[in-house]
Amino acid sequence: MYTVGIITISDKGAAGRREDKSGPKIRQMLPKDEYEVVSYKIIPDERKQIADELVRLSDDMKCNLVLTTGGTGFSPRDITPEATMDVAQRNAPGIAEALRAYSMSLTPRAMLGRGVCVIRKNTLIVNLPGSVKAVSESMDFLMGNIEHGLDILLQYDSECGRCTRCGLE
Repeated sequence: MYTVGIITISDKGAAGRREDKSGPKIRQMLPKDEYEVVSYKIIPDERKQIADELVRLSDDMKCNLVLTTGGTGFSPRDITPEATMDVAQRNAPGIAEALRAYSMSLTPRAMLGRGVCVIRKNTLIVNLPGSVKAVSESMDFLMGNIEHGLDILLQYDSECGRCTRCGLE
């Protein structure tokens, strides 16, 4: 069972002026027999606050996976990728690249996404877009594909070519 933290990053959501639909969508799409959501928060687009929450989820709560939604566009307040990189210990660019490539097969505007994916300690942190539709599409792509990486990160299996949990060879 993987432990998960979900962070919705939205000024309006944090102020109660907009209902968060993307965070609950992420929770709904996580297979309940494999993932346990241990934290869900809505926070504003404030770099330090985002970074502090990522550190809390990784270092204190020891989440295996943190999924963020929002703050990945071109607006001056969209600083989720920068806050994520602030706390990164290792980059995991392949996941962000694959997500973007998949999303671009659905809409060319996906090229405007700036989300990143990093590793901090034993936590994989993935930035997802803010819209419910884009979150849903991204989660469809992620689920079933990132578990092998999580298993390697968590040392459930030490050989990338021979994962006993997911059966990849």
